[in-house]
Amino acid sequence: MYIPTLDSVIVGKTIAEFRKRKGVSQEVLSGLADIGRTHLSAIERGERKPTLETLYRISTALDIKMSDIVAEIEKKIG
Repeated sequence: MYIPTLDSVIVGKTIAEFRKRKGVSQEVLSGLADIGRTHLSAIERGERKPTLETLYRISTALDIKMSDIVAEIEKKIG
């Protein structure tokens, strides 16, 4: 039986791409999103998957809709 899973590397790379497009460092984004920089770094490297709360904080800090990040992830895993 196939059980689909979300590729954490794709999720992390997508978040990093949005962050870089906005010209924001991990340090600044983690402060704005109120998450640890090491936690953000682990997410961007694909070592951890963000919770919905964390994804919401990141998207809000980047001033983008969470659905935009999710749509980009879906395109990449599509």
